[in-house]
Amino acid sequence: MIEHEVVEAYNRRLTVDTSNIKNLTPSQRDAVKHYGSLAEALISNKDLAMFVHHFRFEINDALVSVVGHSAEANAERIALANQLAGIDAFVNSLKRAVYKKNKMLTAEKNLDNI
Repeated sequence: MIEHEVVEAYNRRLTVDTSNIKNLTPSQRDAVKHYGSLAEALISNKDLAMFVHHFRFEINDALVSVVGHSAEANAERIALANQLAGIDAFVNSLKRAVYKKNKMLTAEKNLDNI
């Protein structure tokens, strides 16, 4: 069952186009900065990083332990590779949010100087 908090998080997700900062409202700019700050906190959390790396190592170990080239073994390799790709995509989404936040801060600083 979907929790109320999950629905609220989905409705509050960041869906603004940050390619042209001048077109964003102040509340959209604040949302980009807040989202980036949350991502930055996750990236800098050493405990989270440890668990992410340990999970990646476990998947790599499982991938190496798959022997043979049967259809089942190949399907398992694909599933494990997809898990690794998902983890990398998650980490990249955090990095992208931090990048957008930093870009927003720089752009706002430049707008203030004009």
